[in-house]
Amino acid sequence: MPHYNLALIGFGNVGRALARLLLRKQDELQTRYGIRFAVTGIATGRHGTAVDPDGIDLPRALELAESGGDLAALSPRTPSGIPDFLRRSQAHVLFENTPVSYADGQPAITHIRAALEMGIHAVTANKGPVVHAYRELRELAAANGVRFLFESTVMDGAPIFSLFREALPAARLRAFRGVLNSTTNLILTRMEAGESFEQAVAYAQSIGIAETDPSGDVDGWDAAIKVAALVTVLMDTPLKPDQVQRTGIRDLTPDDIARAAAQGKRWKLVCSARWEGGRVAARVAPEMVGPESPLYGVSGTSSIVQFESDVLGLLSVVEADPSPDTTAYGLLADFVNAVRKV
Repeated sequence: MPHYNLALIGFGNVGRALARLLLRKQDELQTRYGIRFAVTGIATGRHGTAVDPDGIDLPRALELAESGGDLAALSPRTPSGIPDFLRRSQAHVLFENTPVSYADGQPAITHIRAALEMGIHAVTANKGPVVHAYRELRELAAANGVRFLFESTVMDGAPIFSLFREALPAARLRAFRGVLNSTTNLILTRMEAGESFEQAVAYAQSIGIAETDPSGDVDGWDAAIKVAALVTVLMDTPLKPDQVQRTGIRDLTPDDIARAAAQGKRWKLVCSARWEGGRVAARVAPEMVGPESPLYGVSGTSSIVQFESDVLGLLSVVEADPSPDTTAYGLLADFVNAVRKV
């Protein structure tokens, strides 16, 4: 039965959710898929680094990270840099979950490139490497006989990329349209219930959905990089976030919300892309949608994407109330799919 050493770069909410999921699914992975594993490396920006090729005490690592402790207490040696971290952990699979960089995808691209060059599968929830280095990393993975997978970058654990990779062979994507940013959808839902924009943002921050600086969400950057990722991979057309026509929700007022309600409609931050005249036109902007649209009923932190291809009618994927746990599942699914296809 094969055994895999797992290395984690990033141990925030998603990384810790992944650790808990690995512990919960350990027996099932062994009995159903013949997969045994040990976490042999964890590198963080705030809680130090632990490396032990014999396996790290994962419950203890979770306790240390959540109490503000130093993971180095679990490590017989401290590596010098990420390549040394990967070598010392003797990793077969890397989970890269550092914060996203909209501008250039770093340092995640460098981390993933190092892993692939060493013959290590790379799995990430980070959108930056997909939009800024997808073709390079895909080709590097193929050249080294490993996988570069990223299901959790858009709609958390919902099977978006694998849907086209596995279930829809030879389908050509012509267009998509959806609600891809959970934070703005929650804000707009609460504004419909009578809160001001500022109150709705404050609530989203209080439950950990929005950052202290919410501009990445409310100004449409997170939505734009998700659009760029979908276009880059599913339409095979490289696209950067600043090439997406972008308008956020910051300027929507209670009067705008009331005007939509009077017409039986709702505001949504709509993400879309479509082949037009030999190029892909991509857009993120607030739109009023009516009950005839599948986007209308998607409220709170839920999300949706509707695909239009050359072989099927409209096909929608809806995800209800995502969380770090659903993102962690996407990472786990990529791990299983990566090692089962070797």
